[in-house]
Amino acid sequence: MANLRDVRLRMRAIRQTLQVTKAMNLISTAKLRKGRRVLEDTEPYFTRIQKSMFDILSSAGQVRSQFFKPRRPPGEDYRTAIMAITSDKGLAGGYNANIFRQVMDLAGRVSKPLLILTGAIGQRYFINSPYLILENFSFRSQMPTVEDAKEIADYLISQFEWGMFGEVYVVYTHMYSSIKLLPTERQILPLDLGRIQEDLSRAEGQERAELQFEFLPSPEEVFNALVPLYIKGIVYGSLVESYVSEQSARMAAMDEASKSAEDMLAGLRISYNRVRQAGITNEMSEIVSGSAALGG
Repeated sequence: MANLRDVRLRMRAIRQTLQVTKAMNLISTAKLRKGRRVLEDTEPYFTRIQKSMFDILSSAGQVRSQFFKPRRPPGEDYRTAIMAITSDKGLAGGYNANIFRQVMDLAGRVSKPLLILTGAIGQRYFINSPYLILENFSFRSQMPTVEDAKEIADYLISQFEWGMFGEVYVVYTHMYSSIKLLPTERQILPLDLGRIQEDLSRAEGQERAELQFEFLPSPEEVFNALVPLYIKGIVYGSLVESYVSEQSARMAAMDEASKSAEDMLAGLRISYNRVRQAGITNEMSEIVSGSAALGG
């Protein structure tokens, strides 16, 4: 009977775990749908900003701006900022581990890396790394907003203008499909016309034609006013796409956990029935033996 009691307790614990994993799967599914809808609704706005920036650069030629600093300033203390987007919670399979590997690989290829983190998981991991953590942002597992992206973009731009670092990279998870989530690195500062054209081509499916426009009061002032919006758009898109990827990874992880729990529960049911049947058989044997002894 002691074994029967142990099996019952294990089955009860697995049933409770199964309820949790199924509930988390449903929550992640709802968040995934919401995140995709938000990303699709805001993408045309930031694409329009990219188009305006490209039109300025292509029509006005080389615009003088502090955002076009040399990649490696000669004779200056050159540093690189890496913005790593991780989650605030775990139970998302290899979502965070893939970002960690991508950040460590990128840090080994750039000059004097500094880390700017989003997410509590990333902070707990990189606090033991040899790289300096410059700032940490946390959204408490909520859907990132445009205001959150603006806060991060303003910080990146201000530190870039002050000379804290000469390059800025963002490392996030790009969701190609629900089963294909890949860590991606992207340089966002200093700006590059070729990269803007590449982003527009990817968004529109064709290259942006060079058109002639007149900008008032000047192309430089319009361009410098658009750059913070452009950086905010990149940061916001990276945050939302990472959020969507996180929910997809957690949904897949909880689905696998639910399947494993159901398999364990099925195995325990067989063990439970065997122990129970053995107990019944033993009791019947005792009854038959006792009856035979009394009859004898």
